[in-house]
Amino acid sequence: MASPSQFDYDLFVIGAGSGGVRASRFAAQTGARVAVAERGPLGGTCVNVGCIPKKLLVNAAHFGDSFRDAVGYGWQPVEPAFDWSRLIAAKDREIARLNGIYGRMLEGAGVAIHRGHAELVAPHTVAVNGRTFTAANILLAVGGQPWVPPFPGSDLVLTSDDMFALPTLPKRIVVVGGGYIAVEFAGICNGLGSETTQLYRGELFLRGFDREVREKLAASMRRKGVALEFNSDVASIARRGAELCVTLRDGRQLLTDAVLYATGRRPAVEGLGLERAGVSVDEQGRIAVDDRLRTSVPHIFAIGDAIEGPALTPAALAQGMVVAQQLFGAAATIPSLQEVPTAVFSQPPLATVGLNEENAREKFGEISVFSSEFTPLLHTLTGSGERCFLKLIVDKQSDRVVGAQMLGEEAAEIIQGVAVAIQAGATKRHFDTTLGIHPTAAEEFVTLRTPSR
Repeated sequence: MASPSQFDYDLFVIGAGSGGVRASRFAAQTGARVAVAERGPLGGTCVNVGCIPKKLLVNAAHFGDSFRDAVGYGWQPVEPAFDWSRLIAAKDREIARLNGIYGRMLEGAGVAIHRGHAELVAPHTVAVNGRTFTAANILLAVGGQPWVPPFPGSDLVLTSDDMFALPTLPKRIVVVGGGYIAVEFAGICNGLGSETTQLYRGELFLRGFDREVREKLAASMRRKGVALEFNSDVASIARRGAELCVTLRDGRQLLTDAVLYATGRRPAVEGLGLERAGVSVDEQGRIAVDDRLRTSVPHIFAIGDAIEGPALTPAALAQGMVVAQQLFGAAATIPSLQEVPTAVFSQPPLATVGLNEENAREKFGEISVFSSEFTPLLHTLTGSGERCFLKLIVDKQSDRVVGAQMLGEEAAEIIQGVAVAIQAGATKRHFDTTLGIHPTAAEEFVTLRTPSR
């Protein structure tokens, strides 16, 4: 094998998203010669068309309720007016600021940035806009992209990427999909004033999450005005004047101004040249890696949304660090992805860590479930009907808490702390002997005494 000095770089990273940037910076800080290639804005999906802008839109969607809730606290009623273009302009300024920060971080660490489409042309060679570079090691951090299934009228739909650049907010919108992206955008559009319908071909959205929590979220979204249509699927979409006509498989038709398809994402590996370098993919089209994140070519690694595992920014960050550590640092610690805390920024938000009730019962058999549902103190004066629900799942044999779920305001902030306890192996007794902060929703997690079942 050739020595690293015979190559242009010790590490060439394709993709400047969260994981790629983390790996690049750490590797360069050890003295390695590092380059990163990116064809789009720096920061990848999360910064540009994912976590950050989506959370900003979620925040905006909450204010309509806040104006109404304030009346219960003595504020005079107002008729607020929402301006979509001002929100998008403010969002764009913030994303541009973050793009600049990413660029400065890379340059400050000594990483060479190549702008343009990158592809593998040989096991040790990368081409960017016609220029070729050689590298001892290559990291594929290319992320994912929205996927729309083919059907009559599929060219008329929007994807989640498109939502962040719409010139106007549709008065009516149909959101198709049952994953977290579909649920979040249904809440965003409804909260900002669109007449919103969500279609999902299954019996209940958010498959894989705790059944009880999913049911309660569906009820809450319906109370807030989202029309949920389960066991429904699109047969075709056609333009009818300024409207779109959505024909369902059962023959019903819906007229709307826009259709958002949020039916999944796929690895962005098209045009990457995997076959030329000998890199294998699995049956789902994801880059195949081993437990050290190596592809079928030992000096080529892959991380993030392009491989099997949770498509989450913290996972990509941890994986990027592992690759850099393996190559240029101390012994790498492979992150555990078994108890990853997850949030859905629905309205209200849902957050979870560990096992849901169904999986825990299957794995342990004997479990105890502790749950509580109540009106948060904030809403005792608003009359909104908003509820909070939380639950702990305990393995009866060991008394260890193996799962926690919450549906309600600040769920993600609260579950993050609970995740530390579960990762540390906390038992139900640890929760019981912890004093709560009163009055908060979070204290319910340490005051649950009687099993629900």
